[in-house]
Order: sequence, then C-alpha cells, then structure tokens
Amino acid sequence: MSNRPFQPLVVQMHDTIDAMVGVVDETATIIACSDPSKVGTTNEFVSLDMNESGDLFIRDGCTYKPFGSRTSPDYAVFVEGTDENAAKYADIMAITMSNIKQYYDEKYDRNNFIKNVVLDNILPGDIVVKARELHFSAEITRVVLLIRIVSANDISAYDVIQNLFPDKSKDFVFNITETDIVLVKEIKSTVESKDLEKLARSIADTLSSEFYTRVNVGIGTSVVGVRDLARSFKEAQMALEVGKVFDTDKVIVSYDNLGIARLIYHLPTTLCETFLHEVFKRGSIESLDHETLFTIQRFFENNLNVSETSRKLFVHRNTLVYRLEKIKKLTGLDLREFDHAIIFKIALMVKKYLSASPVKF
Repeated sequence: MSNRPFQPLVVQMHDTIDAMVGVVDETATIIACSDPSKVGTTNEFVSLDMNESGDLFIRDGCTYKPFGSRTSPDYAVFVEGTDENAAKYADIMAITMSNIKQYYDEKYDRNNFIKNVVLDNILPGDIVVKARELHFSAEITRVVLLIRIVSANDISAYDVIQNLFPDKSKDFVFNITETDIVLVKEIKSTVESKDLEKLARSIADTLSSEFYTRVNVGIGTSVVGVRDLARSFKEAQMALEVGKVFDTDKVIVSYDNLGIARLIYHLPTTLCETFLHEVFKRGSIESLDHETLFTIQRFFENNLNVSETSRKLFVHRNTLVYRLEKIKKLTGLDLREFDHAIIFKIALMVKKYLSASPVKF
C-alpha cells in the first residue's frame, strides 16, 4: 500500500504531538513521515523487531507500535522520543492508522468491491466510478458461479476453490453464507454454456473425489463489464433453486438450460393451481401410480416414439399402448398426440413446482 491514506494524517498528528511521527511498512521502509526527507529510507533492524511481537519497542530514539490485520504486523507507527508520552502517542496513532487502513482496504479492495456488486450492495451510479478507480475493464466478460455445499468434512471448500483459481486479479472467490460460495470467473467472450458446465463439473469433481465434499453448482449467464454481475448471481441462485425442484439429480445447473422450468418458476401459484384443475379431472393425476409415471417419463425421453419406448422398457408394444390408453381414460389426454403431450408435460412440472414451494428471487 502507498502512503496515500497515511501521509495526511501523519502531518496532522505532527502538529498536535510536536514530534516527528511516521509509518513504516513490513520491510521497515518509511512510507509516511512528518519529515518528508525520510520517506523511502529503511532500517532493517526495525523490521526484525516488528516480526518478533506486536508490542511497543524502541529503536534509534523512536518508539514504535506495530499494527495490521495479519498474523505478523503489516505496518508500525513511530513517534520520536522514548518516554511515556511517546508510548501513549504511538498507541493512539496505531489505533487510528489501523482504522484508516481498514477503511482504505474496504474502499479499494477489488474482491470486496466485486462482492458488493454481486450482492447488490452498491448503487449503480457508484459501480462505474469505483470500477474505474480499481481499473476494471468494461470489456471483460465474466460469469458468476454459485457453489452450494451439500455435505462436507473438515476441509474448507472455500480454501480449495481459492487454490483452484489463484489469480486474484481475474477471478474472485468469497463466502456469502456457511454453505454458499461465489466464484466470479473471467472468461473469453467465445466461451459457451457447455464450457462453463465443464468448468463447474471439474470444481464439483475435485471437491468430491479429493476432499469428500459434495456440492451443487448454479451457473449464471456471462456478462460484459461489472455492472450486470448482480444479475448473473441472481441467475445462478435461480438455477440452483429451479434445479432443486425440477432436476433433483443434477449437480450442475445452468440458467441458460432451464428451459420451460424457468417460465413455470415465475408463475403465481394461484395460476398454477387453476391450470391443474382445468387440465385434469379432480384427483386424476394422483391416480397415476409410480409405474405409469415412469412409463410417461420414458415416453417423453424417446420423443413420443411407441416402438423405441417399448424397446427401452423391455415391454411389448401392445403393453405400452394399453398403458397409454389407460392414461387417456384417466386424464383425457392422449400422449401420442403432440399437443396433449405438451400439456401433460407442463402439468407434471407445475405439480412438482407447487409441491416443492421453492424460494423466489
């Protein structure tokens, strides 16, 4: 960090304390001082004293007090003098400079900025200004992945993901809850949805095979610049929630591939209930047993092809036709007709949606 946050305050402190004061970094180089001629000079012995402890120490007629957020101090303030007053002034300065450093880090830290953008904690007008301050290119394409821990052991999934994406100038990783980790990934503009799914799959497989941690991954759409990252994050959230309703077996869910499920997810529950009552006779959908529902699913998967479905189910063609006639009798819908099949497919999804009561975003 430069002397930008420290120098103005050092000058003000000097006017009050009436003694030379300043700040050194972890290499014991003076980065801010009431005597500008000393800025840039280094005393390696001070660096050794800083690393030994975070307590006050005296060196070359000055009282030093380390401060910082890491295990070993990032910085130390110094006050000319070795008496009790110098020690008190050093303590006060250390507290003040530590608060200034924290504020500066929060204001200018790129990861913190991206987190605030993703969580919609920053005004749209401020995004452009801060992005310019932090040198974020408006032409870079990024995507948000939401990694939700399903089951874990003592290994920190957050640390693993950080190690998978170590370039902190391009990729950003942060926690939003105990189970949800966000990855903001810089990508090429030519990257497709299937490529992002491969990336998500590699993350899930690494956590599962090497660290015995199961996760689900939601993928938002790619966006250019920074402003729309909040939208990509909400899409990743929605992908997980919609997937939890309609594709319970899927580990990787992409917003781009939600299809009609995304439309149903946005419908009011009252409208969905009305639709079910209109399509089915009362109780008719509940009268379909597990075997019948399984047959319907396979029939849809084989594009309404009776011969192919019967082959996959290892049943005679006439047996499948009998089952389809039974469904027609119960519901009034002939699944061999495309329009009826669409209505039935949507109705099953709507019923599943109503049963799940998903969280809305």
